[in-house]
Amino acid sequence: MIQITPEIFLDEREISLHFVHASGPGGQHVNKVATAVQLRFDVMNSPSLSEALKARMIRIAGGRITSKGILIINARRFRTQERNRKDAFERLSEWIRLAGEIPKKRHKTGPTKASNIRRLEGKSIRSHKKRLRRGVSIKEENG
Repeated sequence: MIQITPEIFLDEREISLHFVHASGPGGQHVNKVATAVQLRFDVMNSPSLSEALKARMIRIAGGRITSKGILIINARRFRTQERNRKDAFERLSEWIRLAGEIPKKRHKTGPTKASNIRRLEGKSIRSHKKRLRRGVSIKEENG
C-alpha cells in the first residue's frame, strides 16, 4: 500500500509501470537502457478513490487522462530508471493530493457603497465635461 495522505491509500497493483528509451543526454548509454518511466493509473476503476475525488482528478489532469480514464505520467527527467520511477510516483501522489483538496465555494459579493459613490461622481464629472463641449445656443430676443 502506498500512502498518499492520511486518508488516501493506493494499492501497488493499481499502478502499472512501463520502461522506455529516453531522449536527451546520456551518450551511447541512452540507446541501450530504458530509463524513462511511463506510469499508468486507472482513475475511473480505482477502488481506492471516492467518486468525488475521481471527478476532481479527471478535471485537474486534463490531457494526461485517456478517454478510458487512465492517467499517464511520463517521467524522463533523470538518467537513472530508479530516480525516474520515484519522480513518477511523486507526481502521481501530488495529483491525487491536489484532487483531494476540496475547493472553496465562491460567495458572490456586490460593490461597496463607497465604490458606487465614486462611480456616480465620475459619471457626473464626465457628464459636466460633455455639457461644456456643446455649442452655445444664442437666443434672439424680439423687441
